[in-house]
Amino acid sequence: MVSAVFHSPRDTVATPAAPLSVSHPPAPADTPAAPRPAARRAPRMFDGRAIALRVLPPVLSLALLVGLWALATQKGGSFPTPAQTWDAAVQLFSDPFYRNGPNDQGIGWNILNSLSRVGMGFGLAALVGIPLGFIVGRFEFASRMVSPLIALLKPVSPLAWLPIGLLVFKSANPAAIWTIFICSIWPMVVNTAVGVQRVPEDYLNVARVLKLSEWRVITRILLPAVLPYVLTGVRLSVGTAWLVIVAAEMLTGGVGIGFWVWDEWNNLNVAHILIAIFVIGTVGLLLEWALMTLARHFTFED
Repeated sequence: MVSAVFHSPRDTVATPAAPLSVSHPPAPADTPAAPRPAARRAPRMFDGRAIALRVLPPVLSLALLVGLWALATQKGGSFPTPAQTWDAAVQLFSDPFYRNGPNDQGIGWNILNSLSRVGMGFGLAALVGIPLGFIVGRFEFASRMVSPLIALLKPVSPLAWLPIGLLVFKSANPAAIWTIFICSIWPMVVNTAVGVQRVPEDYLNVARVLKLSEWRVITRILLPAVLPYVLTGVRLSVGTAWLVIVAAEMLTGGVGIGFWVWDEWNNLNVAHILIAIFVIGTVGLLLEWALMTLARHFTFED
């Protein structure tokens, strides 16, 4: 049992105020207050430990790789040593853009041709995959219709699509672009759809109250919220596209880093093949780093 006790205002005893002790006369109202000295920021100290933790691990891993490589090839053989590969790389990159015919071009031209094919196939995949992901994530009927196709076609090996491209386009270059397109579209569709489905329902309820059109819902509500997911799908798709183009060019021929690797194997130039492996990995790393930097600018965290 709870009992409440109510007091009348008359019963309230006023607490006498403490006497004001004046030790200094108050300053006149028109006297400006003395400005406080600005707090000085402590100078940033050189954080050598943080720099060492960032730089030393990759340097040590590369040194370990080169050391094991040199140890494995010290007795000679058909596999080149690190020093021989370095000499071949210096000679190769001394003139990377030479032209001695349609099938004899420098490694720079081969890289640019591969990047152009990746850009075209990836760009077409983005034009189709991102809007399709919005539709799949926004409408349940479209999700139920498209999800089985994605589950069926996504695990298919990239090279399985290459003969279909050769049959349809009758040319190696469009077939390679088609292979990149069909393999890099799935990460963008899936990640975009997941991002749309994870938009808080309160946002959509506000849009219904304001009677916003579907276009304004997509551009004003969904797109800002889904952009980090879209960029994650784009990053995964670029990695897939760069992975696929090397294998596709080995089979289709022409000018490209994949064909260049296969041509060097036919010439039994293993040092150039090793150089191509490092070049392919470096280009893929730079693409990944660029897209991660872009995604970081559009990711808003508390």
